[in-house]
Amino acid sequence: MYKHLFFDLDHTLWDFDRNSAESIAELYETFNLADVGIPSAEAFSHHFITINRKLWADYDKNLIEHSYIRQHRFPLVFQSLGVDESAVHADLNVEYLRLLPRKPHLLDSAREVLDYLKGRYTMHIITNGFAEIQAIKLDSSEIAHYFTHVITSETASAKKPNPLVFQYAMEISGTNVSESIMIGDNYEADILGAKSVNMDTVFYNPQGVLVEDQPTYDIRHWKELMAIL
Repeated sequence: MYKHLFFDLDHTLWDFDRNSAESIAELYETFNLADVGIPSAEAFSHHFITINRKLWADYDKNLIEHSYIRQHRFPLVFQSLGVDESAVHADLNVEYLRLLPRKPHLLDSAREVLDYLKGRYTMHIITNGFAEIQAIKLDSSEIAHYFTHVITSETASAKKPNPLVFQYAMEISGTNVSESIMIGDNYEADILGAKSVNMDTVFYNPQGVLVEDQPTYDIRHWKELMAIL
């Protein structure tokens, strides 16, 4: 019954943690971070991913502005590692934003599933990421051609889980709730957001997180989606 599939990008198709870890490892070497007391690239990456994910969750909830993430994430990482934040190089965030979106890695079987779905459905992206950065990610991972529309918080003038994002996405895609399904890993932003407009949902949930308000479908691995669609 579905005709239009709406996917989240980061952590859903695009392997943010792996791509971020590679970028962080490069920064560790480029900026000689061992010299300021950070013990390893692995420790740097672990602390960064934890803090960055928390900041983006706060951003999704409108608790902070996007500028706050860019200004504070590396100082917060240094603090969490017991390193004086004054050691943060001014270009660290700039270089991270240059490296990260150019990494190509997708989550396991994501491309196989996209190949299976292509031609059967019209597919789109709905992301709280920013248009320029997300466009580079799609090109670098060579998946831009699968998607008809890329809806960002900028183009929709709202962020998931705001229902306005999903309404806007359906409007520009020429579809309606009965023909649409949202697929994403973020329970609050993707699943509860889509449910607020009565859109069916697929919760990409590899960790098996238990939730109260059940999605339409709950999957652990991408290949399960082929059995649904």
